Amino acid sequence: MGARANRLIFNAKLLAGVAMFGVSATMASAQSATELKPVIIQGEGAGNSTGEAAVEENGTGAVKGYVAKKTTAGSKTDTPISEIPQAVSVIGRQELDDRGVVNKVDEALRYTPGVTTQPYGTDPDTDWFYIRGFDASQTGIYMDGLNLFSYGFGNFQIDPFMLERVDVLKGPASVLYGGANPGGIVDMVRKRPTDEPYFYTDIGINSNGNAFTGFDLSDKLGSSDTMSYRLTGKIAGGDGYTDYTHDIRGFVMPQLTVSPDDSTKLTVWAYAGGLDQVHTGNGFLPYVGTVTDASFGKISRRFFPGEPEIDIGRYDQQMFGYEFEHEFDSGWKVTSNFRYGHLDKYEHYVYPYLYTTTPTELNRINFEGDTGVNSVAWDNRVENEFDLGETTHKFMAGVDYRYYRIDNVQNSKFGASAIDVLNPVYGGAQLPMDPLYSEVATMQQLGFYAQDQIRFADKWLVTLNGRYDFVDSDYKSRLSPSTNYSDNDGALSGRAGIAYEFENGLTPYISAATFFNPLVGQSATGPLAPEDGEQFEAGVKYDPTFFDGSFTASVFQINKRNYTVSLPVAPYTRSQLGEVESKGVELEAKVNLDDNWKVLGSFTYTDIEVTKNPLNTALIGKTPYIVPDYTASLWVDYSVTQGALEGVSVGAGLRYKGESWADDVNTLKVPSSTVMDAAIRYEKNNWMASLNVTNVFDRTYVESCGGIGACGYGDARTFTFKLSKKW
Repeated sequence: MGARANRLIFNAKLLAGVAMFGVSATMASAQSATELKPVIIQGEGAGNSTGEAAVEENGTGAVKGYVAKKTTAGSKTDTPISEIPQAVSVIGRQELDDRGVVNKVDEALRYTPGVTTQPYGTDPDTDWFYIRGFDASQTGIYMDGLNLFSYGFGNFQIDPFMLERVDVLKGPASVLYGGANPGGIVDMVRKRPTDEPYFYTDIGINSNGNAFTGFDLSDKLGSSDTMSYRLTGKIAGGDGYTDYTHDIRGFVMPQLTVSPDDSTKLTVWAYAGGLDQVHTGNGFLPYVGTVTDASFGKISRRFFPGEPEIDIGRYDQQMFGYEFEHEFDSGWKVTSNFRYGHLDKYEHYVYPYLYTTTPTELNRINFEGDTGVNSVAWDNRVENEFDLGETTHKFMAGVDYRYYRIDNVQNSKFGASAIDVLNPVYGGAQLPMDPLYSEVATMQQLGFYAQDQIRFADKWLVTLNGRYDFVDSDYKSRLSPSTNYSDNDGALSGRAGIAYEFENGLTPYISAATFFNPLVGQSATGPLAPEDGEQFEAGVKYDPTFFDGSFTASVFQINKRNYTVSLPVAPYTRSQLGEVESKGVELEAKVNLDDNWKVLGSFTYTDIEVTKNPLNTALIGKTPYIVPDYTASLWVDYSVTQGALEGVSVGAGLRYKGESWADDVNTLKVPSSTVMDAAIRYEKNNWMASLNVTNVFDRTYVESCGGIGACGYGDARTFTFKLSKKW
């Protein structure tokens, strides 16, 4: 899990930067305060950051309402979603705002089919995603199409306020991005400089006392016709709903775009962010006392199992990058995308693990982690569209590179002072910790890829992809006896899909894809080899011609080999002898019915099971824990556009999560849950006031259990009020 930590003084440089840019925001707002008319933003040729524009023109721009038409997640090029031979979901800026997504990206995907989020409840420093039954939290996270791979506690975290949209590609993505999670990827697309002036600021607070304020400014740079900027920043902090929990976080992201002509564009950007917290601590609670009653009943959701005076959790992360594109007169387009990231993360906390011999006392583990990460991602490609005989080809070829280095030190001690869940006493002495890990791991990957989207007979579309990757891994342990290894792997991946576009907007498709997923770490016999396998998918996509909507229905089967399994008895060695199969059905609908109504709905059935495990045959046919069998959701939003209530909007949603298992052998279940969310907004003269409520009826429920000692409560009822202004 992510870090659990103590309140420290927030990074002074970050605060100074946020304060400085906040002054800039105020000055810019004051200069523009006389022009109080609606702002149309088309910086990426696609709408604005509030979803008001009419047409989405590319796969990274703003989404009109709830309905995205294009994406880059499934092809790396601007492609209509209906032409991608896999299911794709897109959450745009307006949907994020309407549903009140404030601090974490995993909140954004609560209504997305095929995705399970926040399996341990609220975890302020880690975004958790399971896609089609597979954990994508470390190997399935991308930003602007570039990998944000993580290992252990070396995970970057992105604030949703800096994003224009979140795209989810379901199923294998290795053929486009190299090693990746087999269930799919989450691509976070940042806001970019706009062609027209845009000035926005907000302030808000939730019912826990956690407040936030942000600014988002974009305009031409001075009197220049070739340069524009965007400056986005936010600071937030306060209490959480668990006793003693609090945090302070923030970021600032400046960007500059230079476009000397219509065929050339260069954007350079930088980012600095940080978090300081006392951990929530509710993700390691026992099954008995959360899912089922203990002798005393249920453990309170507000119970804090750690040590508030020594709890420390902080990270500082920085990134910078560029995006360059140039289109030649011949029609060939060259694109280059680069990002460097650095992360420093430290945490010290005490967390619980099952009961002692006293039925109200929990054992605890004293833990410390110190992590440093350097990450590089670089993608370069060429593309063109041309006719060849009776066929039209949209061709792309490229090379990408990624580098990930983590210095990971962890210490722990089981048997730290126990704590009584009914009468917790804090401040007891903790046992000194023993070394757990002291390691440096490095992974490099170089990939060559090509894609051809072929259209023939006007309605047929064939998508062909091929890729080859070289992966180099290096691992050094500083503990005795030391373990050092270097390993080189090569992997070929491919995808083939075919679709037919009917004139009424219906597009059935089928596809097959192979994947690989390189791993950091070692087994009993040496370094872990990449996981590999294949997916088969069929479905239909429908873009109605008589209203603005998007519908997708898909069925899939994923086979994963080299699945890492553990011997169930000492010495608990790991081996890559396992295989897992995931199959299911996904349905999604997103509709802008008219100027008043917006609707989104989803349904998922997932059947995932272990098909091979020679080290523990009792697990064959069993379902891994956490992943529910069914999920479903519905959100309806209505805006009043005329009359006395003009400017009022209301929204309401239901989220259903079916049963899941709490243990590997499938003897303990986590029951299903249904949660209601709601929102009301009022907008006038570019001012907006909004109130969002999650878990309206304050239902107490467990999200899931990652074993019998790792159960997490879902969010308590939370009110979030926000006041915003556009210039």
